[in-house]
Amino acid sequence: MKLKAISLFTGIGGLDFGFEAAGYETRVALDFDPVACATVRLNRDWPVLEGPIGEISSELILKTARLEPGEADILIGGPPCQPFSKSGYWARGDSRRLSDPRADTLTEYLRVLRDTRPKAFLLENVPGLAYRGKSEGIEALKAGVEEINRDLGTNYALEFRALNSADYGVPQLRERVFIIGSSEGKRFKFPAQTHFRPDSEEALAGGEAHRTTWDALADLAPVKDNASLRVKGKWADLLPSIPEGHNYLWHTDRGGGVPLFGWRRRYWNFLLKLAKDKPSWTIQAQPGPATGPFHWENRRLSAEELCRLQTFPDGLRFECGHADIQKMVGNAVPSALAETLAREVAAQFFGVRGVLRPATLIPAVQGSIPSPARRLPVAKKFLHLVDSDSAHPGTGLGRGAIFRDSEAA
Repeated sequence: MKLKAISLFTGIGGLDFGFEAAGYETRVALDFDPVACATVRLNRDWPVLEGPIGEISSELILKTARLEPGEADILIGGPPCQPFSKSGYWARGDSRRLSDPRADTLTEYLRVLRDTRPKAFLLENVPGLAYRGKSEGIEALKAGVEEINRDLGTNYALEFRALNSADYGVPQLRERVFIIGSSEGKRFKFPAQTHFRPDSEEALAGGEAHRTTWDALADLAPVKDNASLRVKGKWADLLPSIPEGHNYLWHTDRGGGVPLFGWRRRYWNFLLKLAKDKPSWTIQAQPGPATGPFHWENRRLSAEELCRLQTFPDGLRFECGHADIQKMVGNAVPSALAETLAREVAAQFFGVRGVLRPATLIPAVQGSIPSPARRLPVAKKFLHLVDSDSAHPGTGLGRGAIFRDSEAA
């Protein structure tokens, strides 16, 4: 018999695909994004509730799942994470975070946890939820769980840890916090790292190396010219001059190219290009025109490539534009990591035997990696930028900080 899951903030189903691969059944999925809901319905027969979680009662969730309180094996979900994201943290410093209205999703998750009383729960979020000195999100969850225990006589205990997906066989560097608990007070033991940097002691001693973008994409058919994948904007013609695995820093006085930019004057994924022999950098949900990672063929990643880097099962269909696909995939949890955690939950909390094998969604090693693609010379229209900028002067001294200081004066 399959373990029964209630899924909140389902999105395209990254968590659910992993739990599905580990032998769970999504009894109900909930999301407010109509495009995501339509995509889930297109690919799976899970019952889907569409709308803001605050407007959907726990009674309807249970009814749709055909469950009574206490019958669900696990509640899973990743509440929208903007108030706790790294970009939000650096943009606003000591910002509202928990008082941000978008953080109400944590409260709604706790409400459904209280009302449905699953045997276990998993909550995923950005690392900013647990930043040292900025951990009000984690503290709020702990307080909410303790209140549920007092009121209902449950014994939910939670453990949390930040995990990098690449360390568990996902061909993408993507760090997220996972919070996992059992209603019986069992303490979850997070699985040990299974994949390592190729130059690490573990890999040199015979351990599994990080999966690469080539491992994920090598067997895909060549991508035909597609207008939606073309890089647009003022920097598009500069991308072919950047080598695989590099970003705009190549074109600084400390890189190997032409000094068009000041050192660290731009954001990290500005003109960032994938390398075949490394994991992908984090897939962005809403990238700007110059925001990578881009394919080494100097284009955006196709829908199939995006799904491969998130270790989704093959064959997903889409009836929406590329921007919507990028948003859904970029907001999702890599499914192979979800599968690994789901197998551990099944073994530790439910005594399911024979499930602690490697995740089936981890891509196979593809062997010999082709040489890097040839890069082109810098287009003449950019040469006027040579030596026009200086290196970043240091924390708090950049142009943005100077502008804010002048505004406050």
